[in-house]
Amino acid sequence: MSYKLVIREWSEADRPREKLLNQGRRTLSDAELLAILIGSGSPGESAVTLCRRILADAKNSLDMLSKMEVNELSHYKGIGKAKAITIIAALELARRKKEAPTEERKVLNSSKYVYDFMKPILQDLPHEEFWTIYLNTGCKILDKQLIGRGGNDFTPVDVRIILRNALSTKAHAIVLIHNHPSGTLQPSYADKILTQKIVEAAKIMDIRVNDHLIFTDNGYYSFRDEGAMA
Repeated sequence: MSYKLVIREWSEADRPREKLLNQGRRTLSDAELLAILIGSGSPGESAVTLCRRILADAKNSLDMLSKMEVNELSHYKGIGKAKAITIIAALELARRKKEAPTEERKVLNSSKYVYDFMKPILQDLPHEEFWTIYLNTGCKILDKQLIGRGGNDFTPVDVRIILRNALSTKAHAIVLIHNHPSGTLQPSYADKILTQKIVEAAKIMDIRVNDHLIFTDNGYYSFRDEGAMA
């Protein structure tokens, strides 16, 4: 009876997927990364061993491997057309990434820059939305996240979600922003309490809240500019 050795049946030390999760993508060899793509080898040969053999035939050059066609890869026992296509597609994506221009991260080191950045997202909304922008030490954007969506004058905000994402993105600072569909620029009492709550919670984790902006289509209110930040 034929039997394929699949990744989940290897010893833990030989599982590329678990290695990636536990130690990070940079720790994997080229063969281990390819093994994740193909998922299984053939009877008597694990996916990693098979991929090492394929790479050896390509003189351990990903560039040479990327030039191989489906019929060439399919000659290897354990590599059918589907797996060959998967390898080719992955290497083609890598090639395109290398050719793509690197997008410069925006620097949001002023309330005006934050307002202009969020304008395409929040302008003309009939309901409230609460967003958090995550920044590195140079105030460059790491990520932005919609935290809550509400009605005309209320948005539920979970502080834990804000801080969890700040930790996962390794953010040094965050900017809070929400809109007032009514056009009112002044913060409500609830806005002030929420801002203070987030500032204090973030401080425990050594994360700085740079500002909290109230957005309207005709302007904005900045807690930082108005001296209302703790």
